[in-house]
Amino acid sequence: MSPETVAALTLAGFPAYFVPRRWGGTEGDFATLLAAVAEVGEACASAAWCAGLWAAHSRFGAYLPLEGQRDLWGASPNVRISTGLAPHRARAARTANGDWSVSGEWDCVSGIDSAQWVLLAATVSEGAEEQGAVRVFAVPYADVEVVDSWRSTGLCGTGSNSVVLKPTSVPGRRSFVLADMLAGRAGEGASRCHGVPAQLVGGLIFSAPAVGAARAALHAWTGWAAPKAAESDAASRGPLNRCLARSSAEIEAAVLMLAEAARRADAEPVTRLGVARNHRDAAVVADLLVTAVERLFRTGGLHARDGEGTLQRCWRDVHTVASHAVLQFEEAAAHYAGAALTP
Repeated sequence: MSPETVAALTLAGFPAYFVPRRWGGTEGDFATLLAAVAEVGEACASAAWCAGLWAAHSRFGAYLPLEGQRDLWGASPNVRISTGLAPHRARAARTANGDWSVSGEWDCVSGIDSAQWVLLAATVSEGAEEQGAVRVFAVPYADVEVVDSWRSTGLCGTGSNSVVLKPTSVPGRRSFVLADMLAGRAGEGASRCHGVPAQLVGGLIFSAPAVGAARAALHAWTGWAAPKAAESDAASRGPLNRCLARSSAEIEAAVLMLAEAARRADAEPVTRLGVARNHRDAAVVADLLVTAVERLFRTGGLHARDGEGTLQRCWRDVHTVASHAVLQFEEAAAHYAGAALTP
């Protein structure tokens, strides 16, 4: 993304969205965030992806001890945070003074070139009490090496490159247990936005950029189809009519599902079934949007095959969003069935 886009997203308040109020943040709700991310996605899905994640990552940062939070937000809540939460190639060990020595490699760290801090997960390799546990460490951007590895078909502007951290000392105040964040164990007195399980909201934030991209695809397709329809007789307009009606309805259904899931995340008691339901619905939203945009693309004529065209860009972006592991329907279905069928 251009520096101008990064500055605009920061000024709009995405990085500060879930920052605790004590640091000047918003502690916002999920419904407002998802609507804003989708709106950005109508212009650029990559910008929307990073906007949503910068907001989400400020929620993660709230799990740090207060002094660690001060390191991030003591000067300003408008801090862009990227994350690498797959710990498979990362290790951490306690040092003699109680700090941590952290090293490793992490792939697909979205927005890293515009980040100021990075949250990196690593497996504790030494220490009788915590050995094998996964902790998250807040590291300044200047401490990591960014590897230019992002070659995706869609979401090209996210710059989701790889990150390498050579053995680096991280103060104990800049670490928290990953399992606490995943389970929503934010502690007594935490705001609603901080005290919810990751699976209740993660898929919603991932799918919101695809809503915007699907809307943009529909707009581009309609601009192409309108003059064709005007020149055609009633019989010839049938395929256009069916494509428009079906795809627009699927996109609107996805929007309604996402809004209802956001309402549950903001207001309903957190239950195992509710978490599974939101996981399920985020995956279904992604499937609906892929189906709708795929139909638009396949009926969009030669215009849709133009590599510089909006419809093809949106087609690539929606498919790339839907490929994220959190949005795979098989896993979401198993999660939902496990909760719904258990007495």
